[in-house]
Amino acid sequence: MRLGFGVAILAALLPIATHSQGPTSAESADKAYTSQTWPEAERQYSDLTKQEPENARYWYRLGVSARGVKHYDSALEALQKAKKLGAGRGLPAFMADYEVATTYAAMGDSAHALEALKSSANAGFMLPARLQDDQDWNALRTNDQFISLAKLVKHNAAPCEDPEFKQFDFWLGDWDVASAADGVHRGDSHISKEMGGCVVWENWTSAGNPYFGKSYNTWNPNLKRWEQYWVDTSAGVMFFHGELKNKIMDYWTDDVPQTNGGTLLRHLQFFNLGPDKVRQFSQGSKDGGKSWYTEYDFIYTRVAANPASAALRQ
Repeated sequence: MRLGFGVAILAALLPIATHSQGPTSAESADKAYTSQTWPEAERQYSDLTKQEPENARYWYRLGVSARGVKHYDSALEALQKAKKLGAGRGLPAFMADYEVATTYAAMGDSAHALEALKSSANAGFMLPARLQDDQDWNALRTNDQFISLAKLVKHNAAPCEDPEFKQFDFWLGDWDVASAADGVHRGDSHISKEMGGCVVWENWTSAGNPYFGKSYNTWNPNLKRWEQYWVDTSAGVMFFHGELKNKIMDYWTDDVPQTNGGTLLRHLQFFNLGPDKVRQFSQGSKDGGKSWYTEYDFIYTRVAANPASAALRQ
């Protein structure tokens, strides 16, 4: 979904080649727009909206261009048209609302500017650099509501900077993994933070055999829990959910039916034993949690970073 928003934003902001009949071409209008030659851009996009009155992108750019020459009423009318036409057609409403907000800010109408900015931010506007760089907001930068909305826009851009997403960071790094019982080397693991900090990505390689697997761990903000999805080369698939409790990442599966009959409930724990050591302890139950047996008990010891270790298994 966020990727879709990003593509839509680029489509609205960047020039794209389209074919058009008549005296004004999209290429010519795009050139005026990107060079911020606002009078010419306004004239050409006005022509284009007459040629293609259902084109939300043309209305959007007409609105921005009209604001550039301080034709504020025309800008607001064009942007509202763009918002209406763009619904479900690739122009997110929060983009039109942001430009409406900026237009009101340029007019000195603080109340309507903040109202439209709130609508944009609540709907997912995620370009904090725009908000920072657009000079039309200068008069409102010390306003408490503006400051709060700017924080929301920043959060929209980087939601995984929230503290919950950092709870499993103690597992990040390169690790030598040995059995807790006998100290025998069992494998190696490379754990990295990916996707803007949203995912803790495990790459496990077994010692002495070709088996390897990966897990994808993330905080689910809707369910307020951690989740792990594991896959491996033996067609193994597991889904865990849980939480961080007393420096222990505490994961559980549901009671999952097995191909050979019966069910299996798993309890997987990661103990933070300091900056260079983690214990991973897995237990299983075939009677719904009445009794438990140890599946494995591993000690992770940090080793020097080896970026190639993950690349070998990608």
